[in-house]
Amino acid sequence: MTAPPAPTGPPSGPKLPPPAPLAPPAAGAVPPSGMIAVDGASKWFGSVVAVSDVTFAIDDGVTALLGPNGAGKSTLFRMLCGLTAPSRGTLRVLGADPRRDREVRGSIGLVPQQDALFDHLEAAGFVEIAARTHGVSPGDAGDVARWALEQVDLADVASKELGAFSKGMRQRVKVAAALVNDPRVLILDEPLTGLDPVQRRRMIELFHRLGDAGRCVLVSSHVLDEVARLGSQVLVVAQGRLVARGDYRDLRELMDDRPHRIRLATSDPRRVASTLVERGLVTGVDLADEHVVVDTLDVDALGRELAPIAVDLGARLTEVAPLDDDLESVFRYLVEGR
Repeated sequence: MTAPPAPTGPPSGPKLPPPAPLAPPAAGAVPPSGMIAVDGASKWFGSVVAVSDVTFAIDDGVTALLGPNGAGKSTLFRMLCGLTAPSRGTLRVLGADPRRDREVRGSIGLVPQQDALFDHLEAAGFVEIAARTHGVSPGDAGDVARWALEQVDLADVASKELGAFSKGMRQRVKVAAALVNDPRVLILDEPLTGLDPVQRRRMIELFHRLGDAGRCVLVSSHVLDEVARLGSQVLVVAQGRLVARGDYRDLRELMDDRPHRIRLATSDPRRVASTLVERGLVTGVDLADEHVVVDTLDVDALGRELAPIAVDLGARLTEVAPLDDDLESVFRYLVEGR
């Protein structure tokens, strides 16, 4: 099946000026540059530090911001949208300060984490209001709203009230509302929460089409599997700090100097475990009634040998589940080194 074309923007909307140049760097320092550029940004509320000395720069395409709940993702997004000022440091979007530059704020699309919709409004009416808020003329706002709802597969329920929408549909309406100004920068805070697997895949495809069309798409998530599907470029935050950046697979490979832990569900865990130890495929074994948890330094070798071993032993193998590829494990390693 041919992939849908990249969104080309709503039928009409505000025309954005070219980005302003970055402010000159301080003496002895070269600030990061990109469609989004964050340089030593911190944000605190009284004695609580939400974001601490974060520096990064990203350009067009999809970038995933990975972090557990409470890591500072939403606070960072609020600063990038100009909704709150940093306590220290600078944030530039398209070369300008989003807190001070109204034109730049108009080039940003935000999907907030909060589910604050007007339940009595129809979907089309809600998205049309978003379009008019961004300066789309009343005569064009209806067409823009219909276009935006088409992008998120909600055109057929445009006349339905938001109060009757499921969690996943409400998330998609928020994405539609973020597209009405044809933004060059899209900031999406946990946009996949509540979506079923099919719609999650379709939303990820939409994000990639937008990124491929030259937009900067920054998507936050606390679900490792979502991040793996969002794209290769990942920023990892924990306790308000940027603790890692790079390709998702490279981040996982940082952990390859320690054993991987895998749970095997089998009809004969004792014989399977004994054979794996004899062949040197595992370095540790923890037996239970219907499964065995093994530690291995060579996941590929274990994967190649496991099924033939089970066949030779006449044992049924019903599950092979990694236990250390979860988000908690990645953060524990990146932040604490274990």
